[in-house]
Amino acid sequence: MFLGQDLLAYLVLALGGAMCVGNVLAIVRPPSRTNKPKQSRDDLDRAPIARTITMAVVGGVAAGWALVSLLSG
Repeated sequence: MFLGQDLLAYLVLALGGAMCVGNVLAIVRPPSRTNKPKQSRDDLDRAPIARTITMAVVGGVAAGWALVSLLSG
């Protein structure tokens, strides 16, 4: 099997890390208006803070859990 018995832990680490970093960057650096050719009415000026922080924490917990699982096993 590819990557042995640790495949699930590696996948959770990758997805959790991406979820955490992506949400933090959405808060720190929102998209600029110059890159968008046309803004629709559904586009937000910035990310909703509570939901973004919650999802970043969930991603961080998942990545931390996977990292501890990989290092302890």
